[in-house]
Amino acid sequence: MRILVAGGAGFIGSHLLDRLVARSDVDQIVIVDNLWTGLGKNFAHLLRLNKVEFLNEDVESIGNIGPFDEIYHLASPATPLHYMQHPTRTISANVAGAFRLLEQLKTGGLFCYTSTSEVYGDTTVSPQPESYRGAVDCTGPRAAYDESKRCVEALLFGEHRVSGTRVKVARVFNVYGPRTRADDGRAVSNFVSQALRGQPITVFGDGNQQRCWGFVDDIVAGLARFFWEDGADFPGPLNIGNDQEISVRDIAEFVRSRFPGSKIKFLPPIPQDPVNRRPDLTLARQILPGWECAVQYEEGIDRTISWFRREMNT
Repeated sequence: MRILVAGGAGFIGSHLLDRLVARSDVDQIVIVDNLWTGLGKNFAHLLRLNKVEFLNEDVESIGNIGPFDEIYHLASPATPLHYMQHPTRTISANVAGAFRLLEQLKTGGLFCYTSTSEVYGDTTVSPQPESYRGAVDCTGPRAAYDESKRCVEALLFGEHRVSGTRVKVARVFNVYGPRTRADDGRAVSNFVSQALRGQPITVFGDGNQQRCWGFVDDIVAGLARFFWEDGADFPGPLNIGNDQEISVRDIAEFVRSRFPGSKIKFLPPIPQDPVNRRPDLTLARQILPGWECAVQYEEGIDRTISWFRREMNT
């Protein structure tokens, strides 16, 4: 079996790779990543394996390297810091990347896509079930990411209905943990890296935004079960996340508690930053019985701090 992972140098992609290489039915894994927001060191430990190959290329312009039995599309920036500054590049990675990857898929192969809770926009319903159509501003500052993810979902489900293409689409909610970049704009990684440098912990807005924080090990376990382990014949979309709400301010205060003397600094809010983001996991609990986000945020943040401390001391 041949597998292609687009975005394998990224935060979630590299953790998914660790699980894919452990599969006994896989003969070759090709990682495609241009290292725009991903890091080569996230998967460098896998390159010693004969079955792993890395291509440093844009996903939308890869050559004819297929066919592949399974394709995993994670090639996209995932934080406002990047996608708000590079809208064209973000849309291209998602949409043009999906078109190019579909051309590499073997007949009867499986196409897996990590979509996002951002497709729900600034929600008016909480928690958000997969049936919720969302409240996205298609011309707003976050639109390049939100709408390109929605567009790829439309493409994949269209191909599934019309051509019978096997697809699985997961909508991932706020993820944190080791292998995030210190400068990628995610709240937990920002707070931890700032505290480690002795800088103020910066919170955008009043910090009362509610988020459901999923530790990466839990989230990737859910993705693995959905994409290949459980064998469920369900195309999605499927919410994958934690459904326990904790405010951004509470997360910042917890990080501050781990660094005596550190302070929190409040900055103007990010444009159109959603007030609430919480997944309805009813469907996930049916499709993936027994799966939950088991790591509490206190443990997860402590593990993230330990990882950042090692990384920033090397």
